[in-house]
Amino acid sequence: MKQWKIKAIIISQIILFLLISNVLAHSQTTSNSTAIQQLNQTVQSILNRTSAYPAVAVPSWLDTGSNAWMLTAATFVGLQSVPGVALYYAGLSKKKYAVNSALMIFYAFAAVLVIWMIAGYNFGFGYPALLSIKGYGIFGYPVPAWSGLFEASQTTYGPSGAHANIPTATFIFFQFVFAAITPILLAGGVLERMNFKAWMVFVPLWSLLVYSPVAYWLFAGGWLNQMGAVDFSGGYVIHVDAGIGALAAALAVGPRLASERKLEAHSLPLILVGAGLIWLGWDGFNGGDPLGATIDAAIAVLNTNIATAVSAVVWILMDMKFLGKPTLIGATSGAITGLVAITPAAGYVNGWESALIGIASGSIPWMALYWLEPKLRVDDTLGVFSTHGIAGILGGLLTGVFANPAVTQFVAPGLRGALYGNLYQLGIQALAAVIVCVYDFAITFGLLKLIGIFIPLQAPPQDLAIGDYAIHGEVAYSELLASIPETVKVKEQTILPKEEEKEEKDPE
Repeated sequence: MKQWKIKAIIISQIILFLLISNVLAHSQTTSNSTAIQQLNQTVQSILNRTSAYPAVAVPSWLDTGSNAWMLTAATFVGLQSVPGVALYYAGLSKKKYAVNSALMIFYAFAAVLVIWMIAGYNFGFGYPALLSIKGYGIFGYPVPAWSGLFEASQTTYGPSGAHANIPTATFIFFQFVFAAITPILLAGGVLERMNFKAWMVFVPLWSLLVYSPVAYWLFAGGWLNQMGAVDFSGGYVIHVDAGIGALAAALAVGPRLASERKLEAHSLPLILVGAGLIWLGWDGFNGGDPLGATIDAAIAVLNTNIATAVSAVVWILMDMKFLGKPTLIGATSGAITGLVAITPAAGYVNGWESALIGIASGSIPWMALYWLEPKLRVDDTLGVFSTHGIAGILGGLLTGVFANPAVTQFVAPGLRGALYGNLYQLGIQALAAVIVCVYDFAITFGLLKLIGIFIPLQAPPQDLAIGDYAIHGEVAYSELLASIPETVKVKEQTILPKEEEKEEKDPE
């Protein structure tokens, strides 16, 4: 082993000597700065064992380990949506709406990527800012983000031009999966009645007008960040946006059919599989936000799982105390509220503080779901307001309490919460929550009312009476076909041949 190390050192010294000699030999035609830069890149490629690639493929600013982790973390987060939330929501829905619920999620994932590349990314993370007020960044330029040179460049984002040692392409994709899951979670408030065509229009517009600006304020270093508010991984940007948006959307779209205004989960296995993907996918959610394979990434992952486990147990205990029995749906709901509440704090707190956040997230959102939401008289199908909105606000406020300088030194030196002498942090966290709630509710409600002028927000009652077959022409379970009236089947069968006949006459 020692001989191998000696040989490696000798070889590296020989290479360095030859490189230096080569630089000196061409010093008359090449500037010193360029030569040194080339030498640094070559040495770095040798150290990174990437010398087989073109030099431009592994520039000196690139951390290959961090880049690998960020691409992996982004994929984990993507799996939370498809298939994670798709399976979870489909399982929680009534059997006749399983296809519709899953397809709303699948469509949203695709539609957000399209708008993200066209305008959303640069609107939410672009540098420089399109609009700044007295130095406070409001949002970036809503322009495309698909230039090859731009995607290959070092990540630079936000009003201050912050840097990360990963390619812009990696950063765009990582931030996309966050943007995608937000309206996906919101969908839980309007399942089992929203017109799919209205949903198709709503998702990209909402992502651009609500998600991107709030991301700029709290993720990219915009004005709320500049005032001191923090959101480690999306407690406000994602979950408060989704929860308050779900409440506004449920109010704008209106309630389900009177006979269907209750939760009738049809598949506990789907719920369990979906929840498992969501839980483990969250390691990428919170572990990726330091933007590298750092100490803080590891702390964030551990804290995420601590809070989630504690929250799930507390929710089960709440169910047993007040409902009489522990349930799988309750356990998964508690896990999700734990994931949500730890998200804004994951990289800022230690293990016991994470456990306290888990206790709060397993109890307060439970009370909101069972005691507060019924009084609101808004048909929030899956309780997204409580499980994401309330849990997100709770986590953001507790970040203002528990932000621990022993942990924040690894990612945000100087950040400390009220428990460590900084009451201002709690105050600014509360202000940020109010601003996000008001902005989100107003834009969501207004946007849907505007869309409703042109497209009905609810599917027709006769379609809702049938479910998936009337809406999409397919069902999740073949036994559902037996309950579909023959008149509906005949109508579908008469439409399809006409379309096929048209294709035969005009194959092009």
